[in-house]
Amino acid sequence: MKRTASAVWNGTLKEGKGLISSQSGVLADTPYSFGTRFAEERGTNPEELIAAAHAGCFSMALSGQLGAAGMTAERIDTKATVMMDKTDDGFTITAVHLDVAVKVPGASADAVRAAANKAKEGCPVSRVLNATITMEARVE
Repeated sequence: MKRTASAVWNGTLKEGKGLISSQSGVLADTPYSFGTRFAEERGTNPEELIAAAHAGCFSMALSGQLGAAGMTAERIDTKATVMMDKTDDGFTITAVHLDVAVKVPGASADAVRAAANKAKEGCPVSRVLNATITMEARVE
């Protein structure tokens, strides 16, 4: 499987602007800039996209882990928070925190948390990130 995305950047780092597009077309010339990355301008940024990818990947991985254990989630709600810090080597994504709420009728909280821990370790996005990944899993 291969997936692609592209970015076009014009101008200097602080005054320039860019556009991000994805193979599926969901992102089509979506704006990004220094202001969308380090301030609150409207548009996206790489860290937000990584957070979205991680939340989506983890939720699907958790669904798979639950299914393998004979459970079906009614709802998996995941928020991923990406932390970027300035290090000696420059800005680096140092950590991601997954905050997940899971509703699995009839399942024990321990079984759901065990599946969540396996999903956190096994999700392909988790495995590609060179960052500390923490998680809070709430069973509803």
